Amino acid sequence: MKQIKNPVAWMPLLIALSLIGGMWIGVRFSDNRGSGRGEEKLAEILGLIKNDYVDEVDVDSLIERTLPNLLSNLDPHSTYIPAEDLQAVNDDLDGSFSGIGIVFTMLTDTATVNEVIAGGPSEKVGLMPGDRIMTINDSLVAGQDLPNTDIVKMLKGEKGSKVKLGIKRKNAKKLLTFEVTRGDIPVNSIDASYIIAPETGYIKVNKFGRTTRDEFLTGLVNLRNEGAKRYIVDLRGNGGGFLEMAIYMANEFLPANSPIVFTRGRKEMEDSQVFSDGTGAFQDAELIVLLDEYSASASEIFAGAMQDNDRALIVGRRSFGKGLVQRQTTLPDSSAIRLTVQRYFTPSGRCIQKDYKPGKRNAYELDIVNRYEHGEFYNSDSIKFNEELQYRTLNGRTVYGGGGIMPDVFVPNDTTGVTKYYYDVANAGLLQKFAFEYTDKNRQALSGTKSLSEFLNRIPDDDELLQQFVAYAVQKGIPARWYYINISRNLIVKNLKALIASDILGREYFYQVSNKDDATVKRAISELDAGSAAAPIMPKQEPPVTSN
Repeated sequence: MKQIKNPVAWMPLLIALSLIGGMWIGVRFSDNRGSGRGEEKLAEILGLIKNDYVDEVDVDSLIERTLPNLLSNLDPHSTYIPAEDLQAVNDDLDGSFSGIGIVFTMLTDTATVNEVIAGGPSEKVGLMPGDRIMTINDSLVAGQDLPNTDIVKMLKGEKGSKVKLGIKRKNAKKLLTFEVTRGDIPVNSIDASYIIAPETGYIKVNKFGRTTRDEFLTGLVNLRNEGAKRYIVDLRGNGGGFLEMAIYMANEFLPANSPIVFTRGRKEMEDSQVFSDGTGAFQDAELIVLLDEYSASASEIFAGAMQDNDRALIVGRRSFGKGLVQRQTTLPDSSAIRLTVQRYFTPSGRCIQKDYKPGKRNAYELDIVNRYEHGEFYNSDSIKFNEELQYRTLNGRTVYGGGGIMPDVFVPNDTTGVTKYYYDVANAGLLQKFAFEYTDKNRQALSGTKSLSEFLNRIPDDDELLQQFVAYAVQKGIPARWYYINISRNLIVKNLKALIASDILGREYFYQVSNKDDATVKRAISELDAGSAAAPIMPKQEPPVTSN
């Protein structure tokens, strides 16, 4: 008997399994392993499908297809991870993975090496930035329209295993062959750590992974050794990660016995309270934390602990609003589920989880779009707080629960220089493509630069760089509309410089360039200069920035 191939024919089964699968999960992960009515019903239905359905059905495959939908009916953050995706999902937070140690770009149909990680396997065999990967283990990958994820899977592998690469290099006529022995490659949580202003250290944290505590503390210590006495911790765009890392970070800034976070589960025995232990090395440092609408979960734990203890000034825009804690459980077939098991609460007692309805994940994910349409990104007055969810910080300031961390200093989304022309070139990816091609053509001339100032002296001045980009965009089908180009001039040039600097000098230099004109960063520095981070914190708001 043939397997079902028409997806329409599968729908009744998928719907049936969606309805009954909740019972299966409940039975599978319940503390009570005894047989119940739900378990018996599920077993009977699965048996009927397996034995009596008109066509032969792979019940395991049906369940696999149905599980994501089942979990989506619990809450927006309970998820199913198929076995083939679990390693990649874990690698992003585990702090390292086994690979060859390169960063590559697929802006064309060929993987091009952007960066060779210092001390990694690829550096040891002589791979260089600008190399094109033509073959992997004698299989042609260039020009095959392979997705980025497929290339990554081919380059990763067990530590100690070997991969053979066929490399095209500009100064070599023939294809070069390199055999690389895979090794441990770090996954960094800190994108940038540098002195941004006199006595001011800036740290950009992109995630909360297993190595974040060590990376963060190392960054703070290095900045202090360079003369920093006050700090800006940038959590914009940071979607979270491990709760423990946020706790460790908060502990560095808090005096002993300060509350950091409370968690509450279904059962009282799962509740917990975490307090600082007084060992933090930066308890007296002035501190500002930057947030935006994409700062979530562990980012909000850290920011909430700082705000509720009146320990730091929070600058930016309202955070995402994720107050649910997931526990990952690996299943027998090496797949996993991340199941929401607790809610977390900030020291003042507020739960910052925004509202959601089970099974309405699309509406939940569109919340940020709704915020934009309601004008929240440009004016804090557009934010409507639930007056029934008022809480008090350590010094008695009013804060609100029920939907993210509201900053003490609101900085609207900066749309200066944003025009239709800018949207056109940005949406087409032309800024990144031009920066990549410019770097590729001028890599030899620029590769010797050791500092940002030296780099900026070697690239064309602003007018020449803009002219080159506009000509490039014309070749790609976007006409030169100089009225709008002149309005967007500074924004385009800044982004090009940041992207080229990142390709040549490393990711940190992207922020060293872009932060110079970043409205939120500039406001943070001005608040530090005014002493606001050391004084009692009062809510503030900056006038909205108008678009062109």
